[in-house]
Amino acid sequence: MKNVATVGMGALGLLFGGEIAENFAGNAAFVMDEERLRRHSEDIYRINGREVSYPMTTPEGFLSSYGRADMVLVGVKFLDLSKSLDLIEPLVNEDTVFVSMLNGISSERIISERFPQSHVIYTVSQGMDAQRTGSELVYSRHGELFIGVPDDAPNVLKDKLTEVAALFDECKVPHTVEEDIIYRLWSKFMLNVGINQTCMVFDTDYEGATRPGSEEFVFTVSAMREVAAVGQAEGIDIGEKEIEQYLEIIAGLDPSAIPSMAQDRRQGRHSEVDMFAGEVMALGKKHNIKVPANEYLYKRVLEIEKEY
Repeated sequence: MKNVATVGMGALGLLFGGEIAENFAGNAAFVMDEERLRRHSEDIYRINGREVSYPMTTPEGFLSSYGRADMVLVGVKFLDLSKSLDLIEPLVNEDTVFVSMLNGISSERIISERFPQSHVIYTVSQGMDAQRTGSELVYSRHGELFIGVPDDAPNVLKDKLTEVAALFDECKVPHTVEEDIIYRLWSKFMLNVGINQTCMVFDTDYEGATRPGSEEFVFTVSAMREVAAVGQAEGIDIGEKEIEQYLEIIAGLDPSAIPSMAQDRRQGRHSEVDMFAGEVMALGKKHNIKVPANEYLYKRVLEIEKEY
């Protein structure tokens, strides 16, 4: 791999795309449209107080300077995924590898449908408490990326996974090649459905959403159990053990930190609720499984967003 394009300069984009931009021996840049480039080209970015500067360009600029992208690192919000894929289309060919850091269980499918000739590595970001405000990114736990492909993936995709892992090694991107990436994807989805939505609806932090006996904790765990129920119906073996394990991960983060949806509320942005409760509700309907906690959280998120 010689050319890497990162789309999205949110917390995950800056965190992992920044490490690639700093350490990659090839060509790496953040890709955005012209209007966004004009707005951000003069910004001063800081990560935990350290000033950083990364190449930024348009798709046309990337193409003229480097050529097609061998890898696209996707770090945008779910609401921006479709237009971001339209944006980077000129950089994509049959050899391009996508690494999608989006939460949820649907971005890999969406990217594969949009670019069926390309290669999509399943990716889960985990263990970080990074928060971006303006051009400042702060975290106490860096976290890592879990990468993998389904068991029945073709050999060419398994080879691409090996290439991505080698690139991450070179760029000092913390990562684990996960044997059962679908299980990991669903387990993290279950956590996000509980913790992200609860923190937003109750305007609280990790500590508030996981305090035993609290109303917030009831919703966190209830929403996660509903994911486990629809996951079991989809053939994914997750349940109480995984709920306990992933709540332990949250316990190791900064208790005063807040996840992305809670940040959305405090900054007046529309959230990824359709990727969380919306997905759970659709699967509940598919399998005739009741998901009242997610239905309530979905309703409340929409009510909150109408007040912006």
